[in-house]
Amino acid sequence: MKFEWKGVMPAVTTKFKTDDSLDNQMFKTNIRAQVAAGVEGIVLGGSLGEASTLREEEKAQLIKDTREVVGPDFPIVMTIAEQATREAVRMAEMAEEGGADGLMVLPPMRYKSTDRETLVYLQEIAKATDLQVMIYNNPVDYKIEVTVPMFEELLKLNNVGAVKESTRNIMNIGRLRNAFGNDLNILTGVDPLALESLLLGADGWVAGLVCAFPEETVAIYKLAKAGRVEEAVEIYRWFLPLLELDISPQLVQNIKLAEVATGIGTEPVRPPRLPLVGEERERVLAVIDKGMQNRPKLPKF
Repeated sequence: MKFEWKGVMPAVTTKFKTDDSLDNQMFKTNIRAQVAAGVEGIVLGGSLGEASTLREEEKAQLIKDTREVVGPDFPIVMTIAEQATREAVRMAEMAEEGGADGLMVLPPMRYKSTDRETLVYLQEIAKATDLQVMIYNNPVDYKIEVTVPMFEELLKLNNVGAVKESTRNIMNIGRLRNAFGNDLNILTGVDPLALESLLLGADGWVAGLVCAFPEETVAIYKLAKAGRVEEAVEIYRWFLPLLELDISPQLVQNIKLAEVATGIGTEPVRPPRLPLVGEERERVLAVIDKGMQNRPKLPKF
């Protein structure tokens, strides 16, 4: 499938039961809510999806479950975040065989690779598949930046066409657009900078709090793209305290609590993660409760 890297693409959480098995039914419930709200793709197995704890067969099951909900023509993107190039290539092949349409590829995990090593790693994965590829650029969390010169090389490959821009440097959107025009689609990956990024020309939003609030997330995106900025800003200001829950080491626990509040998720996480307790749990619940109490009425768009 050829698809455009644009719109809201939820980086969905992986739902677990209390016995640590996949909660397929609640996972599908969440995917249905995303599709009904108007998202334009589903991203599986990212950091928010607890990828580092998932077995290969579980990742394959997530693709299968998602396809059952979204049908044959809806984009499914699998995340590649492996330790070794060989394993990353194998996971890319698994994703393609399993029915994914695209890949979101992270630089090598754990090892802080040089620019040359990072470039070769990303190239080897892209060359191993016909799937569309989005590069995840997040030097804040992963300590490796994919630079403009590196993208110049990556874009020589026909299937590399997008970046999840998570540098948290808003100027990078302008740099990338000036360097590559429309040859590189830019999707913002930082929830509390999403509206600013969209107004500066980002094509889409790989979102986190969308997992709990799909309609509000899609509304902000569509209003911003329609030039209805004041309406988008009004929703965004309400949303901002919730969006800030995404920029935390405990983003998974935070967002799962929000999903429980909106009725489209479950709280269990997979160890070594543990549910929030004590003052931090109360703080996060207070943010969510305030957001729920003041949830805005959305305009038509």
